[in-house]
Amino acid sequence: MNTTIIFVMCAVAVGGLLLGAGVYYLIARLIGMNLVRKAAEEAEVMKKNKIVEAKEKFIALKLEHDNAVREQDRRIQQQEQRLQQREQQLNQRQGDIQRSLNEVNQKVQQVEQRQQALDYKQQEVEKLHQQAEKQLEQLSGMSAEEAKKQLVEALKDEAKTAAMSYINEIMDNARLEANKEAKKIIIQTIQRVSSETAAENTVSVFHIENDEVKGRIIGREGRNIRALEAATGVEIVVDDTPEAITLSAFDPVRREIARLALHQLVQDGRIHPARIEEVVAKVTKQVEDEIVEVGKRTAIDLGVHGLHPELIRLIGKMKYRSSYGQNLLQHSRETANLCAAMAGELGLNVKAARRAGLLHDIGKVAEDDVELPHAELGMKLCEKYGEKPDICNAVGAHHDECEMTTIIAPIVQACDAISGARPGARREIVESYVKRLNDLENLAMSFPGVVKTYALQAGRELRVIVGADKISDKDTELLSFDLAKRIQDEMTYPGQVKVTVIREVRAINVAK
Repeated sequence: MNTTIIFVMCAVAVGGLLLGAGVYYLIARLIGMNLVRKAAEEAEVMKKNKIVEAKEKFIALKLEHDNAVREQDRRIQQQEQRLQQREQQLNQRQGDIQRSLNEVNQKVQQVEQRQQALDYKQQEVEKLHQQAEKQLEQLSGMSAEEAKKQLVEALKDEAKTAAMSYINEIMDNARLEANKEAKKIIIQTIQRVSSETAAENTVSVFHIENDEVKGRIIGREGRNIRALEAATGVEIVVDDTPEAITLSAFDPVRREIARLALHQLVQDGRIHPARIEEVVAKVTKQVEDEIVEVGKRTAIDLGVHGLHPELIRLIGKMKYRSSYGQNLLQHSRETANLCAAMAGELGLNVKAARRAGLLHDIGKVAEDDVELPHAELGMKLCEKYGEKPDICNAVGAHHDECEMTTIIAPIVQACDAISGARPGARREIVESYVKRLNDLENLAMSFPGVVKTYALQAGRELRVIVGADKISDKDTELLSFDLAKRIQDEMTYPGQVKVTVIREVRAINVAK
């Protein structure tokens, strides 16, 4: 009984398990089919979305391409329009030029016709003039030469009468202004005062420690010495003189720049063309600063205040200039002190006299209008930079370039003579030599494309540096020929002048 029940229960349990497994299988299959269907539906949706996106991208790319094509077509049309307009303008200009040529030819023909007519009329006038002269000679009974002699004699008598009346008028004015004339006579007597003589040379000697430095200064194949001469305009003579190098130039400023540059290069030890140009530029700035400092110190020492900065710079520049072998700054200081002393003795304005004496030769260091006399140029500079009229007149009249209107003017003239006109104070040869070299450099600078000019070897060689962007290599030969021919035609010089035109092309980049 129990066994049967147990068996029945086991059978029921097994049947329940089988039934549950079947039900589970059915349920799982149903669920799997649903998942597969959903995945297929989602895949279909994604496929449709991708297709839609691809179509949209295709449409966008097509629109962009169409726009680019249209834009290119538009630009091509615009270019064609501009070309058509340019062609029309060129055709119009060609027509205008042709019309202008025709008008010019017509005017030339008219001018030639007028010239022929004028020549014919001139001949007629000359014939009439000759006929008139003959008729006058016949009527007057004397020749043209005899009539001229009678007219000259009559004019001589009239001039004598006018001269005598003019002399009497001058004597009357002299009696009225006896006090002023007496002061002038006193000033003229002071001109007999003597002073030291002055001298000036055109060479400087640069001393070196040993002769090994000479080779470094010359450089490989002479490139260093050529670069130094080109940068300074000074002839550098390296000969057998022990421990010395000669610097030759008529301009003292150039010699000083070359001397200081050589000193710095030898001390530094780096001597090559690029370094030479750098040092020369630096030394040039130092010399300019020193010129300003010398001008300020001179004005302070003499008690001359309120000068324009440009006048102060020109005064400092006098240190490096000479007048007939006499140092210009020393001459101006001496003239200023003499003017002050004379003005004090005569009871005049001492400060104004000292100021005029200091500025009287300022025109010799001016940088423009070199064709004017230095006294007139100095007067213009003083007027330009705000000096008073009495100072300007004293500067302009100290060589009788203009009329003296103040009593300071003859004082400056007398003091200039005391300082410069004494025996041995100046040398005419040096001044004429310097003027010839200046004229030589200025002549070369008048040619287009010339950047720098240097007269070397006492004027026997002229080095001309031209801009590489202005003159070609072929044009340098033509420039050298034209310059030599013009020097030969316009200047007077001893011996020969060698003209060397230098054109240099440089490519410079900076590595950063």
